[in-house]
Amino acid sequence: MFERKSMPVQKIKNIFYQGAIPALFIAESIEKHKTQTAIGGHSIFLGQIRADEKDGKKISAIEYSTYEQMALEKMHAIREDIFEKYPLACMHVYHSLGKINAGEICFFVFTSSAHRKAAIDACQETVERIKTELPIWGKELFEDDTHQWKENK
Repeated sequence: MFERKSMPVQKIKNIFYQGAIPALFIAESIEKHKTQTAIGGHSIFLGQIRADEKDGKKISAIEYSTYEQMALEKMHAIREDIFEKYPLACMHVYHSLGKINAGEICFFVFTSSAHRKAAIDACQETVERIKTELPIWGKELFEDDTHQWKENK
């Protein structure tokens, strides 16, 4: 296990982004790290809304909602666990709320470390834990104006 230097307790960060996450926001997030010359590897996961077909109906969007306080507290705990396990320089997580159309980005996880393996492994574990542990719900909206609750996979 990686021994982390003592760091001050961080305040709970808001990971929620109202609407789709724009490509420019993602690019600017990456660009801000060019001055951090101790970082040698970044790993990025982007979740995009698929226009899946279910029972002959095509998904046009997903509407995300959450129990925000509980989700943010849980995300803070996940973040602390990940930083204890991996030698990360930083981690950024954003998840959309509201209606996100097919083709748009709804989930952005960005981890950075001195070496690629820690960044990649931490990013993957963070994504999996968020998908299974955070109280975020998605309502699939179909082109025919019907809907159903989404299952996380």
